[in-house]
Amino acid sequence: MSARGPGEVHVGIGGWSYDPWRETFYPKGVSKARELEYVGQHLTGTEINATFYGRQKPASFAKWRDTVPDGFKFALKGSRYCTNRKNLAEAGESVTNFVEQGLVELGDRLGPINWQLAATKQFDPDEIAAFFALLPAKQEGLVLRHAIEPRHESFSDPAFLDLARKAGVAVILADSAKYPAFEDAAENSPFIYARLQNAQSDLEQGYPSAQLTQWAKRAQDWSKSGKDVFLFFINGAKERAPAAAMALIEKLGTD
Repeated sequence: MSARGPGEVHVGIGGWSYDPWRETFYPKGVSKARELEYVGQHLTGTEINATFYGRQKPASFAKWRDTVPDGFKFALKGSRYCTNRKNLAEAGESVTNFVEQGLVELGDRLGPINWQLAATKQFDPDEIAAFFALLPAKQEGLVLRHAIEPRHESFSDPAFLDLARKAGVAVILADSAKYPAFEDAAENSPFIYARLQNAQSDLEQGYPSAQLTQWAKRAQDWSKSGKDVFLFFINGAKERAPAAAMALIEKLGTD
């Protein structure tokens, strides 16, 4: 049996439309209509938040696909109608509606789906197991990769990590002052999905250079183990997110 090759590393931001980025990221000659194109030229991924709030058109997914270069990945936020509910086990119809909205149009540019839970949602093993069972492995032949972002300390439980491992669901790592990190999940996650939320407005690159170097080293180590890696600079001092992402890409030695 041959050894597994290195995984891909994708570094990006959340979305592509944010007015302060007109001052800190996009040159004056770049129109709003070309913002995603510019992101695709300088970063290697982005997390789409619009899919959390509402259904998107297949034509939109196709347009996004055709705007970015080969190798770029879109992570999608799972619908709030799936995750912001009292009982996740009852989300079957909403999950079906989400995966059938046309996301297959992204083709090989589709990255993982982030099922972000409400910060008040507490761990219930039966409920989480039932929710994982609702997540399809494929949609119209396209492989779907699922990640879950719990934000309550009760999920810091070996039983939760075991359920995620058995279901093939990645547990999102949070670099955040507000939410648990779930660092122990990385070893058994099928891929790495990290959301970096501690950017500082007084730093041009958002993060101290030494911290970016540490994240680059971690990403390289994860990749060497055969895992694909998705790192997104989200929130914090959001205006600094693109600069942080580009600095990390430079440290990784990618373009």
